[in-house]
Amino acid sequence: MVKKKQSSALNVRRKNTKKLVKTMIQSVILVLLGVVLFHAVFDVESYREPDKTTWKQQNGFIALSYFGVGRSGTSKLVAKSDLDEQLKVLHDLGYQTVSQQDIIDFYSKDKPLPDKALYLSFEDGRNDSSLFARPLLEKYNFKATFFSYADKLGDNKERKFVQPKEMKKMEKTGFWEMGTNGYRLSYINVFDNEGRFIGMKNENELRDKSNVAYYNHYLMDFIRDENMIPAENRDEMNARIGADYENMKKIYTEQLGYVPSVYMIMHANALGEGMNRLVTEANQDNIRSLFQIHFNREGRAYNSSRADLLNLTRLQPAPYWSTNHLLMRLREDSGEALPFISGNEEDSARWNVKDGAAQFKDHELILTSPPGRSGLLELKEAVKSEKLHVSAQATGNVVGKQSIYVRYDRAKDSYIRITLDNNTLQVEQKKAGAAPAVLLTRELDPVAWSSEDLSFDKASVYTYEQTSAGVSEEEEKYPINIKDERKLDITLDGESLTVRVDDEAMLDKRKLDDSIRTGTVAVEAEYSENNKKENIYDARFENMEITAGDRVLFSNAPRGWQGAADRVKSAVNAAIDWAIETF
Repeated sequence: MVKKKQSSALNVRRKNTKKLVKTMIQSVILVLLGVVLFHAVFDVESYREPDKTTWKQQNGFIALSYFGVGRSGTSKLVAKSDLDEQLKVLHDLGYQTVSQQDIIDFYSKDKPLPDKALYLSFEDGRNDSSLFARPLLEKYNFKATFFSYADKLGDNKERKFVQPKEMKKMEKTGFWEMGTNGYRLSYINVFDNEGRFIGMKNENELRDKSNVAYYNHYLMDFIRDENMIPAENRDEMNARIGADYENMKKIYTEQLGYVPSVYMIMHANALGEGMNRLVTEANQDNIRSLFQIHFNREGRAYNSSRADLLNLTRLQPAPYWSTNHLLMRLREDSGEALPFISGNEEDSARWNVKDGAAQFKDHELILTSPPGRSGLLELKEAVKSEKLHVSAQATGNVVGKQSIYVRYDRAKDSYIRITLDNNTLQVEQKKAGAAPAVLLTRELDPVAWSSEDLSFDKASVYTYEQTSAGVSEEEEKYPINIKDERKLDITLDGESLTVRVDDEAMLDKRKLDDSIRTGTVAVEAEYSENNKKENIYDARFENMEITAGDRVLFSNAPRGWQGAADRVKSAVNAAIDWAIETF
């Protein structure tokens, strides 16, 4: 059979149609990219100055300083969505941002501040911080200070850092003021985990910090030898530190036309706090001559009217903090009873918060503990003796305690408790009137993490004996800022308990005490003493499902196409984040 030959005119029409469709699609994409680029390059919003005649408050202000902002969260950068949620809550609570001059006038001229005054800042001078934070400043009409290192300015190779030309554009919008973290990020007196002396390294030479035991920031001590004996005299130390400040002054003057008024020394909580007195004096002399404001300390948000302009404190929210975690810290620091957020009202209505704060967000239950105590969340619906099944992905940080209770009876103080504590699984049963009995303790497979996840905060002055001894056995196994993602599966059938972690049976039909027959389900969050910086903890449970017999008592797990869409979205976001960070 001979095929009929198609008309050449028909082929041309089809080709032209395909070409037209392709051209239209490309045009739409180009228009969308043009809109995105326009908003990225040109600041179309301007800061609206508040009516300062209404300001009456003269007690103090809170200061928040984010290390950086990313498209998605990392161990170092807060996710833009989390930052948006936190700033929205502060805005809705009535917080207004204050400028550097407002703070100077508050302390030097007794000028008042707004009832809820917030000094907001972003450290490290990263491009992604300015890109992702700027729309949020516009959205809430917030002003912020953008901090940078002087040695990152004027070098076209430093693509991750904002350059002076962009900084000047940022200032013109009114949303941004400039500040400085100093001349450079560099380390002296470095020792590794075996007590070996490494000496002096700059940030680029010390990317992998997983093997570092002790160190000092460049301005924080004398340069010392392997025996921790000073390798420079006082005059040499003064000249070295003075040169660092002079280099900073020179670069900012040349690149910006001025030296920023506000400074955050690296590292915080050292100057004047037990470090060498001569080194403290050398820094303070330079700081007094160059700056009007100095945030010397980190860890608390509140600065009272009695504080010193050159010795202020700020709180640096960690990327892994929930919004309620931040609010819990602000409540503790300021003494103000700030309300918490609960998220999904339908999910929230199924639980009673006994202590702490709970947020139901998308497919996640986040329970935040109070400072130094455990937080507890109890399912309202009682569970009888029918078969109970609880499954969830526990995604709280590895350093901390997150627990699931079954047959929890508050009145009798009896329960079965399954706990993840510093990468160790523990299962307990507690009869009424008796102490908890441990059914199982097992260390789980190691949690994978990279040196980029490391919370690098071991800077101090050590003796030769301390450094040569290396890290003690009590040194924590994991950084405080990495997740421990574990799939938990708990089945309670009569007097039989089965516990699976990551699909591996840890307990298989273990017989329980027959007095523990009824009770509800509860979850608990508690900080770990291994975390020396933070006594608040977020327990996180994703895709949780609780069933009793044929009844679904609670479920926040996505189903069907929603689950597949979430997985695709997660994979796409991971690929985009990798490309942004890499290129």
